Amino acid sequence: MTQARLGVDIGGTFTDVALEAGDRRWSAKVLTTPEAPARAVMTAIRQVLAAAALAPGDLALIIHGTTLATNAIIERKGAKTALVTTEGFRDTIAIRHENRFEQYDVNIDLPEPLVPRRWRFPVPERVDAAGRVLVPLDEAALARLADRLAALGIEAVAIGFLHSFMNPDHERRARDILAARLPQVAITLSCEVSPEMREYERFSTACANAYVQPLVGRYLADLERLLAAEGVRCPLLLMTSGGGLTTVETAIRFPVRLVESGPAGGAIFAGHIARQCRLERVLSYDMGGTTAKICLIDDGRPQTSRTFEVARVYRFQKGSGLPLRIPVIEMVEIGAGGGSIARLDRLKRITVGPDSAGAEPGPACYGRGGTQPTVTDADLVLGRIDPARFSGGRMALDPAAAAAAIAGAVAEPLGLALELAALGISEIVDENMANAARVHAIESGKEVRARTLIAFGGAAPLHAARLAEKLGIAQVVVPADAGVGSAVGFLRAPIAYEIVRSHLQRLDAFDAAAVNALYAAMRAEAEAVVRRGAGAAALVETRTAFMRYRGQGHEIAVPLPARPYAASDAGLFRTAFEEAYRRLYSRVIPGVEVEALSWVLLLSTPPPAAAAAEAPPQPAPYRPAPARRRAVFDRDSGAFAEVAVYERRELAPGARIAGPAVIVEDETATVVTRAFEASLDAFGSLVLRRRA
Repeated sequence: MTQARLGVDIGGTFTDVALEAGDRRWSAKVLTTPEAPARAVMTAIRQVLAAAALAPGDLALIIHGTTLATNAIIERKGAKTALVTTEGFRDTIAIRHENRFEQYDVNIDLPEPLVPRRWRFPVPERVDAAGRVLVPLDEAALARLADRLAALGIEAVAIGFLHSFMNPDHERRARDILAARLPQVAITLSCEVSPEMREYERFSTACANAYVQPLVGRYLADLERLLAAEGVRCPLLLMTSGGGLTTVETAIRFPVRLVESGPAGGAIFAGHIARQCRLERVLSYDMGGTTAKICLIDDGRPQTSRTFEVARVYRFQKGSGLPLRIPVIEMVEIGAGGGSIARLDRLKRITVGPDSAGAEPGPACYGRGGTQPTVTDADLVLGRIDPARFSGGRMALDPAAAAAAIAGAVAEPLGLALELAALGISEIVDENMANAARVHAIESGKEVRARTLIAFGGAAPLHAARLAEKLGIAQVVVPADAGVGSAVGFLRAPIAYEIVRSHLQRLDAFDAAAVNALYAAMRAEAEAVVRRGAGAAALVETRTAFMRYRGQGHEIAVPLPARPYAASDAGLFRTAFEEAYRRLYSRVIPGVEVEALSWVLLLSTPPPAAAAAEAPPQPAPYRPAPARRRAVFDRDSGAFAEVAVYERRELAPGARIAGPAVIVEDETATVVTRAFEASLDAFGSLVLRRRA
């Protein structure tokens, strides 16, 4: 068996691998090795190849997503980075927008810029908003600055000049001067990483890219070396935050685009399941060892955005993080994973997260030195996890250690029975996720109750039914290989690259020739990237413009046809804008001119085929016999009760299981509460439906 494709997802706690060859799939889940992430990757690859009886040379493609860039920014473990900017704008990344995300907090904490002030260097130069040079670039000052950067031991440089998105010549010349004198230093240009107006977001994105560039570059070089030594000769592609695949060369150049690569794979996986099962409105729920991610998916397409915040200092509060202006699948991410730590606050209330025990030392039950109680410890105490069969029996858990951690930190201080303290931890984390889903839906102008919940990730199936109860959702889908869902999602992603350019155009004075020239240049740049991974494959071009009423402060995304434009298309653009505006705000504003600020081009290989025209026949229902029984804590009765336990691999399509029950597999377990009945559909997905 040859021509196998492999997806690899490095998470904060586990590294997941999914291997597909023909119509068969194998998976593996191992603990992440934070000090050397590539080591866990190689361990997982060896395991899954052995299970499939394949050799490294049988691999045709590897698709990889990683949290390396995210963790480096959050933990401030990136390179020693300098910012070279226009004279007078040294403090742009510290001044931010001068707004207060917590209006009444007199001791508000703002996120510290990635580049401290002592490493921000102004250079005489100035370009106006139309791209005209007002002050020539002082090349002598740059030459002197290069010597200073070398003396400081700077490892990476971000260059961000005012209005460089209109005229990038000064940034490019500055790069050439510095690169000639500092050949070992990574250099990022804001005009390349985020060529859009609003200098704070552009400078912040450039700084983040430079900050993680040496780290990501070394990691990818090490991974390629290890793969080659193992006998792997196939291409390696990287998952981007926007849901596309790109080459190693592009990932090293723009590593900031990898920040949300793992969660993006999960959203693509959920979108594939939604199309396969013909689900129009879906709530994607991905819960791993460190975080939980929630994404709204309509008609098989996840929501997307062009802005993202990382390293928020106020418990996931919008505005309290470092802004990155990159293509990203829009989702809400909270510190609610299996390794999230539970504790009591000053008011003796149970709180969970956002910090996580991760893989080192891990939850107390892992027996790796962890002593603080986590969500996984609570699930173990409640009987939802079998300690002898965790991770397919490859990793035995210690129930006594879990009980001791919960007793010391929660149960005894509150005077609660152990199982009630564990239930409290579980209920708090479920409510945190439910609240995040409600807020995210409201902010998106959408509802939750009528959606289907698609649950995946190692911990999500354990909590999905209870989350659905809290949200009033009547149907939950747990796909096959849910425990490694993001890795499977990588195998469903197209090779794609997105480019954005700022170019102000009023529709009442629409210059079609200028927009056509802009899109032609963007197409050429994007195609040069996509062809490296796609070869001669057919490509799909998608265009979007960000428009607003003249005088407004923010713009909205408006889809455009991918073709040459004429002056008469101004009316078509205005109609499309008003449709999008009415969809968001239920009204339009008559008599006000419309202007486009930014133009976006997404070039990709064709998306994976949707579900077949004819759905497979519904399997005949039957009631399977349980593999065994075990005691699981029942929330309604407040006591342990013997429930049926089923092995998922032994179930055939049509199996029907009434809750309460537990359905186990190697990478996860699905808890079916009393309110639901589970069935196995023709695609191999578990479908939980609320009972009347």
